[in-house]
Amino acid sequence: MASLSAIGGVLAQRNARIFYSGSIVCWTGSWVQRIATDWLAWELTHSALWVSIIAFCNLAPSVIISPIAGAVADRMDRVRLTMVSQFISVAQAVILVTLITSGHIRVEFMAFLTLCNGAAETFAQPARQCLIPGLVPRSHLPGAVALNSLTYNAARFVGPAISGPMIAVWGVVPSIVVNALAFLYASLTMYLLRLDPSVRRGKPSGFSVLHDAFDGIKYVARHRGIGPLMLFAATVGMTLRSVPEMLPPYVADQFGRGAEGLATLASTMGCAALIGGLFVAVRGRMTGLTRIAVGCGLILAIATAGFVATPIFAVGVACMAAIGAATTMHGISCQTLLQNAAAPGMIGRVLSTWGMITRAAPAMGALTYGVASEFLGLRIPVLIGVLVCMAVWLITWRRLSHMVPILEGGGSGL
Repeated sequence: MASLSAIGGVLAQRNARIFYSGSIVCWTGSWVQRIATDWLAWELTHSALWVSIIAFCNLAPSVIISPIAGAVADRMDRVRLTMVSQFISVAQAVILVTLITSGHIRVEFMAFLTLCNGAAETFAQPARQCLIPGLVPRSHLPGAVALNSLTYNAARFVGPAISGPMIAVWGVVPSIVVNALAFLYASLTMYLLRLDPSVRRGKPSGFSVLHDAFDGIKYVARHRGIGPLMLFAATVGMTLRSVPEMLPPYVADQFGRGAEGLATLASTMGCAALIGGLFVAVRGRMTGLTRIAVGCGLILAIATAGFVATPIFAVGVACMAAIGAATTMHGISCQTLLQNAAAPGMIGRVLSTWGMITRAAPAMGALTYGVASEFLGLRIPVLIGVLVCMAVWLITWRRLSHMVPILEGGGSGL
């Protein structure tokens, strides 16, 4: 793992400074728009189901596309793939602003545009992550991985903090414009990267994209360290991480708050996520990382149960802070373990599978909870999900002695 000095070493590299400046700008823009579209969907429909559908449309494309996106990233120009994907995100934001300002916006149009944006981000994710080893010397790779997660969670804090007041004063349009400009900036900075051709362009395997995609899935499933870790992460994503994806109904119905309450919860989660990420980054060692990844799942389950059970906003904010910290510590730990344990020729596909889990599982969970809330309310379905996750956590915890040597020591997992 990386210490703060290692992160400083990462930022001493020209390519890394360019890359991470683009990352934090576009991710901040993404969170600014996400808060705005969630709130717009709630204002248009006052339906928890529709809010969950918007979250599902943003994340669900990764279910089908992620394995293919990883295979594509392993064989083509990754800078160009990233740029094209990000320009699509710019286009959907511009179209959304046009529909809102012209008075033609409908929640169905929002769902379609969100689906397009989710597909674009699914292709961009493995392409960007495959560039990270080429940004820095190999000795700085753990710091680069940690910094990648820290920039995302810094954006998760800054984005809602910007978006909430903007929505309260000017409505949702300025927030969406900010996102369009942010992704435009991130796309243009990709021109400035000076990367070795072997890093910039993947190497075709000689097989079809679908063959490579399924080969990556089979590799993950057979791996005795990566497979169980991915299964646990998928359970956490579907049962627990889906709750922050559908905050507006909780803000309005459970706590009786408006857009400022949504911004408070989202910003609190992002700030705590940043602190949790820094904690993992400064540990400075791989040892014990598997226990952190799995143990944070239990913390996340307890905090999620507390959040949906309380009617007191201050308690909800405290629970959201715990959710933010545990989510980031779990995510950074998992991603670092995956990069440590995966075979070099499979990293793109392993990371795309990880991207599929981190995006698709919360989408599936949000949609499931949204449908169930129409019959059972917001609380009972999530508490059932918490119990399911705790059962899977117990099974995974008992397998740690077999997983640790493979994930942390780099032993063969096949």
